[in-house]
Amino acid sequence: MGWLAVRSALFTVVIPGLGGVYAPWWILTRGDAKPTPTGWPGIGLIAIGAALYFWCLWLFAAVGRGTPGPWDAPRRLVAVGPYRWVRNPIYLAALLVVAGEAWLFHSLALVLYGAAVAVGVHLLVVAYEEPTLRRTFGASYLAYTRAVPRWVPRPPRERPGDHRSATK
Repeated sequence: MGWLAVRSALFTVVIPGLGGVYAPWWILTRGDAKPTPTGWPGIGLIAIGAALYFWCLWLFAAVGRGTPGPWDAPRRLVAVGPYRWVRNPIYLAALLVVAGEAWLFHSLALVLYGAAVAVGVHLLVVAYEEPTLRRTFGASYLAYTRAVPRWVPRPPRERPGDHRSATK
């Protein structure tokens, strides 16, 4: 688990760090602008997004034995925790962080950036990730896609023969 933690940390610094911290800061500070936080409730969205991201990262390592990076993807299908509610919670977490930053700094430029990221992520999921997951996990992934929505979270449904509560 130690080496997996290092790989996950490196992924986090590079990919989410670039999209959720470095790029928004560059947008906010271009032209020598000095952003001033004024929309303090945005910090709540940032915190929720960050917590959701780290929960997903932990599940990828603990359950899937991999990282979110496609070069080091989980070896097992992760369908627990927030993945029972929505298939792409890690991307929703990233979008919550950017939305929180846009709110915190009252930045239309970050709203537009977040919209562009959302479109790009959707295209990545549909064109690359879902076909790859279908090839990798086969029937279990197809069953998962039928039970769990791609983008809009909803409480897990009990499957026939599944006696677990939907709130577990």
